[in-house]
Amino acid sequence: MLSSLLPALLLAAAPAPAACPWQASWGTSVMQPGADSTLPAGRLADATLRQVMRVSVGGDSVRVRLSNAFGRAPLRIDGAAIGRVAANTAATLAPGSSRALTFAGRADVLIPAGADWWSDPVSLPVAAFADLAVSLHLPADPEGQTGHPGSRATSYLAKGAHVADTALPGADTTPHWYFVGGIEVRRCGSARGIVAFGDSITDGHGVAIDSNGRWTDVLARRLGGRRAVVNQGISGNRILRDGTGPNALARFERDVLSQAGVGHVVLLEGINDVGVLQRDAPAGVGEQDALIAQVTAGYAQMVARAHQRGIRVYGGTILPFMANRYYHPDAASERMRQAINAWIRTPGHFDAVIDFDAALRDPARPAYLAPAYDSGDGLHPGAAGYRAMADAVPVTLFR
Repeated sequence: MLSSLLPALLLAAAPAPAACPWQASWGTSVMQPGADSTLPAGRLADATLRQVMRVSVGGDSVRVRLSNAFGRAPLRIDGAAIGRVAANTAATLAPGSSRALTFAGRADVLIPAGADWWSDPVSLPVAAFADLAVSLHLPADPEGQTGHPGSRATSYLAKGAHVADTALPGADTTPHWYFVGGIEVRRCGSARGIVAFGDSITDGHGVAIDSNGRWTDVLARRLGGRRAVVNQGISGNRILRDGTGPNALARFERDVLSQAGVGHVVLLEGINDVGVLQRDAPAGVGEQDALIAQVTAGYAQMVARAHQRGIRVYGGTILPFMANRYYHPDAASERMRQAINAWIRTPGHFDAVIDFDAALRDPARPAYLAPAYDSGDGLHPGAAGYRAMADAVPVTLFR
């Protein structure tokens, strides 16, 4: 009798198969929009905001991270939906793809000031590089906006509640994202996605709207949808001081460590710290050396915090910028850049080095970007430069 019960008992005691994990597939660094990217007062009252994002890996279900991180009061959203768009240059949804988003089973959510809120999971099979539209209806104008000015993607704004509508005829457009910080997909197989953490060069300054031509986009395509690539760049961002967005250390927890399934970080930041130090007046050698020490200590702090979570960190060397007229760098700026890059290249400081400097500098004038890769401002790469950056990343780091 006992022997006949054994198989049933063993089956009952066996652990249930683990569900496929969530993986961050798209993300952006939220901040308080500046004067040139804040929507006019009253514009979001009784309005539908439809925003298009391209995920880097696919899955069978999705959930969306909404953010009121920079709001001054609770943010009410009383309707939300997600669906695939027929083309990433229009607000029209692919037929049959729209799914209502809920929050603890409700159609509405009140997000506290300073907080993020995840939607409930929704079944929506998506492929790698699918363009998804997140539609939100706001019944009242929020007190303080949270967004990402450098979206390089078109968003659509229509009066009234239209989250479930296939099209938004007559909608206004804006090249910014608001109130959405991330999209996760549920997928089986290898996780350990990649977060690209940086400034305008990671954010994609100069990339054509809706082209998905950032170096991170090119890298994601190189990886063929097998590994997530999440862009967490902010134009003008610095390691040591707030400026355009919170400083790098202040946002590291939200933008990197809180990402589901992250296993790798590409850290490329510091050029704005160097540039700002001498933009208005020359800095003394003591100030320069202090900046070098503080920037590299900031790197070490982020590496240590990532290692505590089992995340590998790859240091990206700072690109040349001697020709830039905004920062008007000089020999002292170049000395700081070289010193910081020497620290990045020193074995043991990072898990590996991605030498963007070596890949994009002019061999004849190493303090300058190669002309073929320069956007024209001496600081930011052009389209060919962003492709060269993606090609400089050894994909073996992610195997």
